[in-house]
Amino acid sequence: MNGSFRGGVHPPDMKSLSRDLPLQEFLAKGDMVFPLSQHIGKPAKAVVKKNDPVLAGQLIAEADGFVSANVYSSCSGKVKAVEKHRTISGQMLECIIIENDGEYTQADTYDTRRDVDGMTVEEITAAVKDAGIVGLGGAGFPTHVKLMPKDSAAIRYVIVNGAECEPYITCNDQLMRSNADEIVEGTAIVLELFPNAEAVIAIEDNKPEAVAAMQQAVTKARNARISVRALHTKYPQGGERSLITAIAGIDFPVASLPADVGCIVDNVGTVYAIQRAVVYGEPLFKHVMTLTGEAVSHPGNYIIRDGTCVAELVEASGGVSDQLKKVLAGGPMMGFALTSLDVPVVKTTNAITMLAADPVEEAEKEMTACLHCGRCTTVCPQGLLPQMMADASEINDLDRYENKLYGLDCIACGSCTYICPAKRPLTQIFKQTKAEILAIKRAAAGGK
Repeated sequence: MNGSFRGGVHPPDMKSLSRDLPLQEFLAKGDMVFPLSQHIGKPAKAVVKKNDPVLAGQLIAEADGFVSANVYSSCSGKVKAVEKHRTISGQMLECIIIENDGEYTQADTYDTRRDVDGMTVEEITAAVKDAGIVGLGGAGFPTHVKLMPKDSAAIRYVIVNGAECEPYITCNDQLMRSNADEIVEGTAIVLELFPNAEAVIAIEDNKPEAVAAMQQAVTKARNARISVRALHTKYPQGGERSLITAIAGIDFPVASLPADVGCIVDNVGTVYAIQRAVVYGEPLFKHVMTLTGEAVSHPGNYIIRDGTCVAELVEASGGVSDQLKKVLAGGPMMGFALTSLDVPVVKTTNAITMLAADPVEEAEKEMTACLHCGRCTTVCPQGLLPQMMADASEINDLDRYENKLYGLDCIACGSCTYICPAKRPLTQIFKQTKAEILAIKRAAAGGK
């Protein structure tokens, strides 16, 4: 099934609100808040304390283990506190709060190219690790770990994810249009780690300008191991498994990792960050993000600095209309609702979506019992059985959910919920069940 993947849906893309708005840098004036946990794995460990002066690009928390990531300040100023603060996930987490002096004085210039020819695999991965780069298209897995599989010679595909299939979000589209050369150079750097691989930059075909920009950059680079492929627009095309199936033609087993089938998948933003880190020594303290939705006065695509308060960005963008019903971190399919705007942007924040209607509230009014129509099964990109998973969840049969129905392989893409004529909140059920199972596992492991 090369070129496509099983299942999937076609929700309205809603990208017209921001798709043609170029990236603009936003510099906050207020305090900046840096959670020590902005990634999968162990939280970073603070290396600054109250009243310490800091510069933009200065290390303020160091990785505390192999699966962890450094955290850098994105502003200059003074450490105000190291304490718990509400984060974008809704949790109260340990954070470094910096009193922003508004000067944005940098620890380094990050504009002088380094000689990267002949850099070893160890030097490249060390640069990525030191920069604190995590996956910018998903859950924030530390990138240096992903770039160190057991057998690098077995990797056949490096897939650069420019699909950006989530409705409303357009920041990666703009990044590819404006920084195609840098993304291609970052892709070439990643390829240095995998001698037997080819790289495919995968972009949905509803982004023709990005496709053209990336193709031009690849032609200019003259690297025979890099190509661009325009993929059919279908959600969730940007999921790892979906991309691997579409590009490599591999429908790999559940419970496997991409590297197990010879693939490495990185978001275009991640690859751009790799290029900045390896070529210029720039750590990750800013990234691209979309502010969008019918209820925000002025949508836009931003180069946003980690730690920026969401409320300050929204206010600077003209605020919200009185029609505001719901605010999401992310898009409507995989995003989650915010109860407060007084939370900081983190490395993995790719969008804030402000809706004039609440689809969950509307669906609750129409919800009925399951119709046993099977549509949820036909659209699941993981090949799971959402109807049976929901049944197991409702009777709290967690063993069946995990071990018979492979419920932990659900990526919470929302396709089943979107297609369900009974308006059942399937994705919400699966998120809650997964959280419960993982909590039980952590407790059994002594809370680690």
